[in-house]
Amino acid sequence: MKVGVWFDLRNPPRWRRDPARLYAFVLEMCEEAEHLGADSIWFTEHHRFEDDYLPQPLTFAAAAAARTRRVRLGTGILIAPLRKTAQLAEEAAVVDLVSGGRLDLGLGAGYRVPEFDLFGADIAARYRTLDAQVGELRRLWGEGGVTPAPVQEHLPIWLGYLGPKGARRAGRMGECLLSAGAESWPEYRAGLAEGGHDLRGARMAGGIDGFVSDDPERDWPLVAPHVAYQFDSYRRYMVEGTGRPVPRPVDPDLLRSRPSRGPLSSFAFDTPENMAAHVRKQTGAAPVETVWFGASVAGLPEAAVAGHVEVICRRLRPLLQEDAS
Repeated sequence: MKVGVWFDLRNPPRWRRDPARLYAFVLEMCEEAEHLGADSIWFTEHHRFEDDYLPQPLTFAAAAAARTRRVRLGTGILIAPLRKTAQLAEEAAVVDLVSGGRLDLGLGAGYRVPEFDLFGADIAARYRTLDAQVGELRRLWGEGGVTPAPVQEHLPIWLGYLGPKGARRAGRMGECLLSAGAESWPEYRAGLAEGGHDLRGARMAGGIDGFVSDDPERDWPLVAPHVAYQFDSYRRYMVEGTGRPVPRPVDPDLLRSRPSRGPLSSFAFDTPENMAAHVRKQTGAAPVETVWFGASVAGLPEAAVAGHVEVICRRLRPLLQEDAS
């Protein structure tokens, strides 16, 4: 199993730093992650967050591509329905060219009303729009489409569909599934079969809600407030514009002790050895080829981020590599 690191570039008001310095530091961490052996680096997207959440992951991926040579670069995820498909096809092709064919394009439908309002997009049609965009991207990257074409003849598209219906749709389209949960595998497999696709081509990858530490009890007091902020902000923004009430603040200690019941239900905080066991349990027998961990947690100090990247690459990755061998 391959291991990656993930960046959202959040800059919370409570721990705010110079945004230019934050961007420069994350690019330094991309270089360091490659040096330490990471297999991939992933970037994500949101808009109008109070903490300056990264809004343009492909732009940042292009900058990271110029600073790295080997590591793969992915979007996990990019909110495709906010964009014109032709523009997305061209931007992805440019990143693939700059990186020498290292782009993994992870796409999602989005969920936040103010983001769709900002771009004048129809949130009610987001799943239908994304399904159509996948086929259009494949056409635009082919003969007679956008120029120049990507380096990769079949640029990987990873669909960040949550739930059984989404996993089945990703399978029917013959694309990769951006989920690391074993529970998604049966529906994804069924979709591949329905679409007439070779099951040997099944590919899954995804993020693990967690943090790896050499000394969890020492590090938890530092990380816990950032975990609480991150979960509370996501939960608040998920209901913004919907009329639903804002959920109560989370207790990070309960998140850490609670078994996972899906996204935003728990947070694993453990040693490399225990985290490797957690990953094995979560991925099960599914064809998960890559898992990633957030390098930072909502404004974590630079030294802690650098230390986390090192533990992921130097301690956790070899354990999961041993499993593969």
